[in-house]
Amino acid sequence: MESLIWIGTALSIAGLAGLLWCIARVWRARRSNLSDQDLRDAVRRVVPWNMGALLLSAFGLIMVITGIMLG
Repeated sequence: MESLIWIGTALSIAGLAGLLWCIARVWRARRSNLSDQDLRDAVRRVVPWNMGALLLSAFGLIMVITGIMLG
């Protein structure tokens, strides 16, 4: 079960990196003085990536918890 913990940890870290990338991308869009509609479009393009990264991180945490409970 130790491998399940390490795989889950890797998935959680990858999800966290994805979330940080989404934050940085929106932050750059906000600082570039875009119009309101362009800023909304930029955020709208990031939302699916944000949700995917959050899901990946949650799956990783579930795997870690499962590995700990079974180990």
